Amino acid sequence: MGALLMTRLGQENGLSVEKCLHGSGLTEARLFDPSAEASVRDELAVVANLVRELGNPAGLGIEAGMRFRLTSYGLWGFALISSPTLSSAIRVGFQFGELSFSLSETSSRVVDGELQLVLEPLGIPPDLRRFTIERDAAGIQTLYRDLLARPMPLSRVSFTFPAPPSDSLPLYQEIFGMRPDFDAEENIIAFDGRIANEPLPQANQHTAALALQHCRDLLDRRRARTGVAGQVRNILIEHLTAPPDAADIADTLHVSERTLRHHLAQEGTSYRALLDEVRERLAEELLGTHGLPVAEIATRLGYVEVSSFSQAFRRWKGIGPRAFRQLQPAAIL
Repeated sequence: MGALLMTRLGQENGLSVEKCLHGSGLTEARLFDPSAEASVRDELAVVANLVRELGNPAGLGIEAGMRFRLTSYGLWGFALISSPTLSSAIRVGFQFGELSFSLSETSSRVVDGELQLVLEPLGIPPDLRRFTIERDAAGIQTLYRDLLARPMPLSRVSFTFPAPPSDSLPLYQEIFGMRPDFDAEENIIAFDGRIANEPLPQANQHTAALALQHCRDLLDRRRARTGVAGQVRNILIEHLTAPPDAADIADTLHVSERTLRHHLAQEGTSYRALLDEVRERLAEELLGTHGLPVAEIATRLGYVEVSSFSQAFRRWKGIGPRAFRQLQPAAIL
């Protein structure tokens, strides 16, 4: 996961794993679990820690992006490298973009024979945008170098933010092969469109078909597990003592409340159902494995009155929280 590569960058700059993961919802065990996944919120929390703790020096995002080698991407990278041409690899990359580590919104266009990739920091906090764009731009260039087995000759690189100090420019020139334009209107990586038609060295039709199917399966599983409902669950879990309402969650996800409710309905749930689900699950855990007073559990679940929690628990389980606790094996000890 991208959070692991960011944490390693932090460690090399003197940060502990704990400082890198602070506020992310990730544990050290999850970070090093190859089957674990990190949400965009988790990734951004790690990025925020790096920027805050290291002072966001010029080129830090470039250093981060250069770590994203093809082998870092798992099935997504496998599908790209086995594609017949760079153009087809780019299409696959966009098709399954949710499986990549990109934090910025990336689109492509062809202008006068030049293929342009445009990066936009949509939904990224202002103080993290430079790092995010630099990281993703350097990551794209590193990825293309691995796909072609040689440096990608770029025709143009531009960034909307100011130029870094002159002593930092060699790092930009090293990765992009040129000095980027700064204070530009858009964040762009561009190259001669004819390069996109070049065959890839490790193209393999059978492997590509197999990798694409695995990507489809993985994306379907991830969407079923997360989707909009999954994002809402994560937000509620993080703020359960004072749960945000549907309007606040919609703002966090950068959609209207109506759109949020529509997406949740399409996934067969609702804001109220998800809040009840999260509260019920945590209530079971706290009553079964912790010796916390019922009043404190009610507070942790965001209830002002214990009676409101008790009524909700009876609605979920058919019995009150104290009776439920007495039925748990831990209560016998």
